[in-house]
Amino acid sequence: MPGDSGVCHKPADQTLQGEAWSAAGPMNLPNSLTIARLFLIPLLVVVLLTRFPNKEFIAVAIFLAASFTDWADGYVARRRREVTTLGTWLDPVADKLLVASTFIALVEMGLAPAWMVVILIGRELAVTGLRNVALAKGFSIHVSGMGKVKMATQVFAITSLILGTQFSFLGLLGRLALWLAIFLAIVSAVQYCRQFWLQVGVPEKSSRFREPVLSLRKHPEGDVPTQR
Repeated sequence: MPGDSGVCHKPADQTLQGEAWSAAGPMNLPNSLTIARLFLIPLLVVVLLTRFPNKEFIAVAIFLAASFTDWADGYVARRRREVTTLGTWLDPVADKLLVASTFIALVEMGLAPAWMVVILIGRELAVTGLRNVALAKGFSIHVSGMGKVKMATQVFAITSLILGTQFSFLGLLGRLALWLAIFLAIVSAVQYCRQFWLQVGVPEKSSRFREPVLSLRKHPEGDVPTQR
């Protein structure tokens, strides 16, 4: 799952000027990897919740493959200069669906406490909501180091908890990693909320970067949009 920032940066229109946005269609290789991750999610849940021998190894292979596409799509998009609006929106959605669906399946299997999973998923939903508000006010939020560490910790915790049914010491490591993921999630969420309020929540600061509004005025050749 891309991670969260704890920092609100300059307005989105200014931020995107320095980034490479592809003029090609939205269905490029990076977006195809993201969509492949979405298709792997229900397959992973079915494998986890179906009883058959050695399903844990198959589930871990699917989960790690899906997690790999999380890194690969961003890398390829930047490398090939194929960043698109669809990919920018779809990538974090796929990340959150992958982690949330897997954690819920682990709760059903009795491998993860429900209250911990509620905290992790609730935090992701809250941060996503604040991120959308920031974007609506013209600010862009980038991935921070803590967000990346949190995501890596969640991947390790999920992998260890699944394999812990076969190897008990991995189950212990998975529970410890889950506690660490909770800690990182809370700390990064508090940091994000604080910076969000300082940078976006203050009306005087956010009002300077309002999005241009399109209106219609009469023109001899028809209605044409103008900015005001």
